[in-house]
Amino acid sequence: MPADGPPAGPGRGPPRIAIVGAGAVGAWVGGCMALAGHDVTLIDPWPAHVAAMNRDGLRLTDADGERRARVLALDICNVQSLNRRPVDIAFICMKLPDTAWATELIRPCLADRGFVVTMQNGLVEETVAGIVGWSRTLGAIASTISVELVGPGHVERTQRAGGDAYTVFRVGELHGGITARAEAVAAMLRSCDSARVTGNLHGERWAKLVANTMSTAVCGISGLSLSEIVEHPGARALQIRLAGEAIRVGRALGYHLEPVRGLAADTWAAAAEGDARALEQCEAALRAGNARRTGAGGRSGTAQDLAKGRWPEVEHMNGCVARLGREAGLPATTHERVTALVIDAARGDLVPGIDALDRLVLELGVLPASR
Repeated sequence: MPADGPPAGPGRGPPRIAIVGAGAVGAWVGGCMALAGHDVTLIDPWPAHVAAMNRDGLRLTDADGERRARVLALDICNVQSLNRRPVDIAFICMKLPDTAWATELIRPCLADRGFVVTMQNGLVEETVAGIVGWSRTLGAIASTISVELVGPGHVERTQRAGGDAYTVFRVGELHGGITARAEAVAAMLRSCDSARVTGNLHGERWAKLVANTMSTAVCGISGLSLSEIVEHPGARALQIRLAGEAIRVGRALGYHLEPVRGLAADTWAAAAEGDARALEQCEAALRAGNARRTGAGGRSGTAQDLAKGRWPEVEHMNGCVARLGREAGLPATTHERVTALVIDAARGDLVPGIDALDRLVLELGVLPASR
């Protein structure tokens, strides 16, 4: 389909939307869209979750209370039923290792002018485009949304809404143009939180990767919440070092990085090199993020995966930075090490906790950013 085509064909009515992967992010986005009146089908491989959504609706809880969305949910074995009502827009919200098969799953169900929107961490657009085509692929980034699937049919958000203060969703074409369909997708996402179209999807994508790799593995290794890793001096310093390495690799690969957690990439890079003023700014940014969290502070995706016995995404996140760094001749040794430790934890060879974090900080020579 043309890159600037509308989300649905003439006379088709409202676009038919599928969320492939109704985990934390997918369920939250799909539920909010359903509450706003969009035609949404949620697809997931967890039978109990699918059954709960169909039976009781989808519970969405946050600092403002609880809402319940009536949704249509499908088990992955029943996706072929969508061929009777082809999908105009398919959001891929699966874990990173599942990107290829999830895209293949929905591809036969796309309408003639249908397209896929990646709403995941990491660098996934090339994988999706290789399956459905470059012109049928858009990218979408959910930044600091902080959601968790706490049980079948129940997703909780531990981050306050961004609203006018912070743009949560960024939608972009792979070629960098501003198109009607990207604007339409951003408008849909505003039913969930603030959203805009970006002309720098790849720079946004790498900036999100920097933000993810700062915290997700650190939470997994330490057993601390997202809020607690900011208040722990060693974990805070480790986050800043991880940011500096990831930014250096991204720049070497030619990305024009967007701000990371509200600060220019230059500031994080300088903080990682020990610049006192930059350290102060980065610590302030981290603590400002804590002020927007609710309850116990939330768990990173890696921490959630380890707690639930699922294989984590770390090889596609910190491991990706490490691999691309090696290829660029810029070893990202901190990313290498945290990747290895998360894999150890997933295999049962490491017990996450403060002791594991303190050993890592000592091993890497990470000094607290401030005392």
